[in-house]
Amino acid sequence: MPLINRLKEHRARLGINQSELGKRSGVSRQTISLIERGDYSPSVTLALKLAKIFGVAVEDIFSYEEDEENQE
Repeated sequence: MPLINRLKEHRARLGINQSELGKRSGVSRQTISLIERGDYSPSVTLALKLAKIFGVAVEDIFSYEEDEENQE
């Protein structure tokens, strides 16, 4: 899983649950849960919305790490 996220940490910092974050960002609670678990990569638009909600850069929430097998 090359996309690492700190969404849960940022959500906890604001003191909001997955449902509230979903409402604020225009997606379902299930989508937020999938992102937090690393089972879903958000669109660029959603990543930008989330960063704006938290008042941080996208890179503060999401980071990309190459798979070892792709580095050869």
